[in-house]
Amino acid sequence: MDKNPRLHWQERLDCTADPGSFKELDPGLESKNPIGFPDYEGKISALQKSCNTKDAVVTGVCTINSFPAVLGIMDSYFMMGSMGSVVGEKITRALEYGTAHTLPVIIFTTSGGARMQEGIFSLMQMAKTSAAVARHNAAGQLYISVITDPTTGGVTASFASLGDIIIAEPGALIGFAGKRVIEDTIGQKLPERFQTAEFMQEKGFIDTIVPRNEIRTVLARFLKMHLPGALHQHKEAV
Repeated sequence: MDKNPRLHWQERLDCTADPGSFKELDPGLESKNPIGFPDYEGKISALQKSCNTKDAVVTGVCTINSFPAVLGIMDSYFMMGSMGSVVGEKITRALEYGTAHTLPVIIFTTSGGARMQEGIFSLMQMAKTSAAVARHNAAGQLYISVITDPTTGGVTASFASLGDIIIAEPGALIGFAGKRVIEDTIGQKLPERFQTAEFMQEKGFIDTIVPRNEIRTVLARFLKMHLPGALHQHKEAV
């Protein structure tokens, strides 16, 4: 199935949240240069201007068809959505905000993996975000992961794969390492559709595949089901 064109975070926000409802969280967090990578600051500064955001994820509180939620949107146009310390911190804080305020959390993922310009500080974000998901889950709150094209590397290996409900867009590339790297490692030829959303759903990794023009309606349905008393009301109706 053909993939949808990749969206900037603003475009994703417009087709997901109710107009005017989004209030950004932690807008001032910016990447440093923890390992002194050459020209990292200059690249970040240029992308901040072109993408209208401080880093590769924007988080905030919004409503979706009038249902409140914490929303995180990754942007593949900002260093291919790579996860550095700011991305990991903002995802973690969004989950903690949802836990503290008894709100469901929805995160749209897209990523090329860890941000090599931050070395080990990037890899540490996998554990940090996963722990935040675990605390949110332990508090009985809903976390929905919406996987978009492409989602790979450390993001797939952490919070993207930990949703109570995992949704993917049609045709999305989903994986950890690249197909060629895996084939070279295991010495076997992989299926042609390997690492597509459709293949992942067949293998039980994805709960459902939702076209972009239906995502707001589907998310609102899940949010409504999670409202306090919703299950009781359903049983009463039955």
